[in-house]
Amino acid sequence: MKSNPSTVQKLDRIDRRMISLLQKDGRMPIVTIAKELRISETTARSRLKRLIKDNIIEVVAVSNPIRLGFDIIGNIKLGIDLKKKDPILQALKKIDALNYVALTTGGNDIDIEFIAGSLAEFKTLVFERISQIDGVNSVETSLIVEIIKDTWDYGTAWDEE
Repeated sequence: MKSNPSTVQKLDRIDRRMISLLQKDGRMPIVTIAKELRISETTARSRLKRLIKDNIIEVVAVSNPIRLGFDIIGNIKLGIDLKKKDPILQALKKIDALNYVALTTGGNDIDIEFIAGSLAEFKTLVFERISQIDGVNSVETSLIVEIIKDTWDYGTAWDEE
Protein backbone atom coordinates (compact mmCIF):
# COMPACT_ATOMS: atom_id res chain seq x y z
CA MET A 1 0.00 0.00 0.00
CA LYS A 2 2.42 2.67 -1.18
CA SER A 3 1.32 6.26 -1.55
CA ASN A 4 2.27 8.46 -4.46
CA PRO A 5 5.83 9.50 -3.60
CA SER A 6 5.44 12.81 -5.44
CA THR A 7 2.80 13.99 -2.92
CA VAL A 8 5.13 13.83 0.09
CA GLN A 9 8.63 15.02 0.85
CA LYS A 10 11.14 12.31 -0.01
CA LEU A 11 13.03 10.88 2.95
CA ASP A 12 16.77 10.37 2.90
CA ARG A 13 18.45 6.98 3.30
CA ILE A 14 18.98 7.36 7.06
CA ASP A 15 15.34 8.27 7.73
CA ARG A 16 14.17 5.34 5.57
CA ARG A 17 16.44 2.90 7.39
CA MET A 18 15.34 4.27 10.77
CA ILE A 19 11.69 3.78 9.83
CA SER A 20 12.42 0.25 8.63
CA LEU A 21 14.11 -0.63 11.93
CA LEU A 22 11.21 0.77 13.96
CA GLN A 23 8.63 -1.02 11.79
CA LYS A 24 10.31 -4.29 12.78
CA ASP A 25 10.73 -3.34 16.47
CA GLY A 26 9.08 -0.15 17.73
CA ARG A 27 10.76 -0.62 21.13
CA MET A 28 14.28 -0.57 19.71
CA PRO A 29 16.44 1.66 21.93
CA ILE A 30 17.78 4.85 20.37
CA VAL A 31 21.32 3.65 21.17
CA THR A 32 20.76 0.53 19.04
CA ILE A 33 19.21 2.57 16.23
CA ALA A 34 22.18 4.95 16.22
CA LYS A 35 24.62 2.03 16.14
CA GLU A 36 22.72 0.30 13.28
CA LEU A 37 22.65 3.52 11.26
CA ARG A 38 26.23 4.49 12.16
CA ILE A 39 25.17 7.91 13.42
CA SER A 40 25.43 9.58 16.83
CA GLU A 41 22.76 8.98 19.45
CA THR A 42 21.96 12.72 19.42
CA THR A 43 21.43 12.67 15.64
CA ALA A 44 19.26 9.57 15.88
CA ARG A 45 17.16 11.11 18.65
CA SER A 46 16.64 14.40 16.76
CA ARG A 47 15.73 12.56 13.55
CA LEU A 48 13.24 10.38 15.41
CA LYS A 49 11.65 13.43 17.06
CA ARG A 50 11.32 15.11 13.64
CA LEU A 51 9.73 12.02 12.05
CA ILE A 52 7.19 11.91 14.87
CA LYS A 53 6.56 15.69 14.87
CA ASP A 54 6.02 15.70 11.09
CA ASN A 55 3.48 12.85 11.39
CA ILE A 56 5.63 10.56 9.27
CA ILE A 57 5.64 7.88 11.95
CA GLU A 58 3.86 7.16 15.19
CA VAL A 59 5.39 4.74 17.65
CA VAL A 60 2.60 2.71 19.30
CA ALA A 61 1.93 -0.81 20.54
CA VAL A 62 0.02 -2.66 17.82
CA SER A 63 -2.23 -5.23 19.45
CA ASN A 64 -4.45 -8.12 18.46
CA PRO A 65 -7.99 -7.16 19.57
CA ILE A 66 -9.14 -10.80 19.60
CA ARG A 67 -6.43 -11.68 22.13
CA LEU A 68 -7.37 -8.59 24.15
CA GLY A 69 -10.84 -9.99 24.74
CA PHE A 70 -12.89 -8.06 22.19
CA ASP A 71 -15.67 -10.31 20.92
CA ILE A 72 -16.32 -8.56 17.63
CA ILE A 73 -13.98 -6.83 15.20
CA GLY A 74 -14.64 -6.13 11.60
CA ASN A 75 -15.11 -3.86 8.66
CA ILE A 76 -17.92 -1.51 7.70
CA LYS A 77 -18.40 -0.07 4.24
CA LEU A 78 -20.62 2.99 3.87
CA GLY A 79 -22.45 4.46 0.93
CA ILE A 80 -22.99 8.17 1.60
CA ASP A 81 -24.38 11.34 0.10
CA LEU A 82 -21.06 12.83 -1.04
CA LYS A 83 -22.42 16.36 -0.58
CA LYS A 84 -22.47 15.59 3.17
CA LYS A 85 -19.03 13.91 3.22
CA ASP A 86 -17.30 16.35 5.60
CA PRO A 87 -19.87 16.28 8.43
CA ILE A 88 -20.15 12.49 8.09
CA LEU A 89 -16.37 12.07 8.38
CA GLN A 90 -16.29 14.42 11.40
CA ALA A 91 -19.05 12.40 13.11
CA LEU A 92 -17.24 9.12 12.42
CA LYS A 93 -13.95 10.48 13.82
CA LYS A 94 -15.70 11.01 17.16
CA ILE A 95 -16.76 7.36 17.58
CA ASP A 96 -14.17 5.62 19.78
CA ALA A 97 -15.03 2.10 18.58
CA LEU A 98 -13.78 3.02 15.10
CA ASN A 99 -10.03 2.64 14.80
CA TYR A 100 -9.74 3.29 11.05
CA VAL A 101 -11.86 5.53 8.80
CA ALA A 102 -10.94 6.15 5.16
CA LEU A 103 -12.60 7.89 2.23
CA THR A 104 -12.45 5.46 -0.69
CA THR A 105 -13.31 4.98 -4.34
CA GLY A 106 -15.20 2.09 -5.86
CA GLY A 107 -18.44 0.50 -4.73
CA ASN A 108 -18.44 2.19 -1.33
CA ASP A 109 -17.49 5.67 -0.20
CA ILE A 110 -16.06 5.06 3.28
CA ASP A 111 -14.16 2.10 4.70
CA ILE A 112 -14.12 1.59 8.47
CA GLU A 113 -12.51 -0.86 10.85
CA PHE A 114 -14.14 -1.28 14.25
CA ILE A 115 -13.80 -3.09 17.57
CA ALA A 116 -16.74 -4.00 19.81
CA GLY A 117 -16.78 -5.73 23.18
CA SER A 118 -20.06 -7.51 22.59
CA LEU A 119 -22.89 -8.13 20.16
CA ALA A 120 -24.90 -5.45 21.97
CA GLU A 121 -22.09 -2.89 21.42
CA PHE A 122 -21.89 -3.88 17.74
CA LYS A 123 -25.67 -3.47 17.35
CA THR A 124 -25.58 -0.03 18.99
CA LEU A 125 -22.61 1.03 16.85
CA VAL A 126 -24.28 0.07 13.56
CA PHE A 127 -27.97 0.78 14.19
CA GLU A 128 -27.92 3.67 16.65
CA ARG A 129 -24.72 5.51 15.84
CA ILE A 130 -23.43 5.06 12.28
CA SER A 131 -26.69 4.50 10.40
CA GLN A 132 -28.23 7.52 12.15
CA ILE A 133 -25.64 9.95 10.78
CA ASP A 134 -27.32 12.29 8.29
CA GLY A 135 -26.17 11.39 4.78
CA VAL A 136 -25.32 7.73 5.41
CA ASN A 137 -27.29 5.83 2.76
CA SER A 138 -26.05 2.27 3.20
CA VAL A 139 -24.10 0.24 5.75
CA GLU A 140 -22.44 -3.07 4.90
CA THR A 141 -20.66 -4.99 7.66
CA SER A 142 -18.30 -7.95 7.73
CA LEU A 143 -16.88 -9.57 10.83
CA ILE A 144 -13.32 -10.80 11.25
CA VAL A 145 -13.19 -14.34 12.63
CA GLU A 146 -9.41 -14.75 12.55
CA ILE A 147 -6.47 -12.46 11.80
CA ILE A 148 -4.16 -14.32 9.42
CA LYS A 149 -1.63 -11.57 8.68
CA ASP A 150 -1.21 -8.15 10.22
CA THR A 151 2.12 -6.58 9.33
CA TRP A 152 3.44 -3.07 9.60
CA ASP A 153 6.96 -3.44 8.20
CA TYR A 154 6.29 -2.31 4.63
CA GLY A 155 9.18 0.16 4.45
CA THR A 156 8.80 3.38 2.43
CA ALA A 157 7.96 4.11 -1.20
CA TRP A 158 11.60 4.96 -1.87
CA ASP A 159 13.25 1.80 -0.48
CA GLU A 160 14.08 0.36 -3.88
CA GLU A 161 15.94 3.43 -5.14
